[in-house]
Amino acid sequence: MADQPQNYVTDEVRALIGVESAPVTAHDAVEKGAIRRHCQAIMDDDALYWDDEYAATTPYGGVVAPPLFPLHAFRRAPGTPDPLDQALEDPEYDGAGQGLAARLGLPVLPIKLKRMLNGGNDVEVLALARPGDRIVARSRYRDVYQKEGKTGPLVFVIVETTYSTEAGQDLLLSRQTQVWR
Repeated sequence: MADQPQNYVTDEVRALIGVESAPVTAHDAVEKGAIRRHCQAIMDDDALYWDDEYAATTPYGGVVAPPLFPLHAFRRAPGTPDPLDQALEDPEYDGAGQGLAARLGLPVLPIKLKRMLNGGNDVEVLALARPGDRIVARSRYRDVYQKEGKTGPLVFVIVETTYSTEAGQDLLLSRQTQVWR
């Protein structure tokens, strides 16, 4: 009789499905300089993102941030530890792991697997951020399940995050699939 594969989706893990974080607010408000750097990084020089005069003539009535900007608005606050410093202490640390979930206020999943890769993102854009907006994220574990891969068990973690403004306008709904092995 073949050995049964280890089940990493334990009752303790299943109990975290549906758990929602408290709101996490980005340290910095959206600013034109950050929008400009983001546009340079994604190589999109649409005048809607930087030209006040042009943007005023559009249905937006002013400069806005690119649709995926909220995903990148959460940088560590000044004076806080650099999460990559962990790499100096733990040679197995890959710079990813469960850092995203922790940064967005979710508890760490007790899954005893060390490797994680991004299995994809499903993003729904609802509105665009504007200079001066402060972005707030609220995340939850939407699902966790296990499948058997060619090289062993794979655990799929679906993290759903809603990005909004402090005023309550929803900007973006993101569903990220993490694949643990």
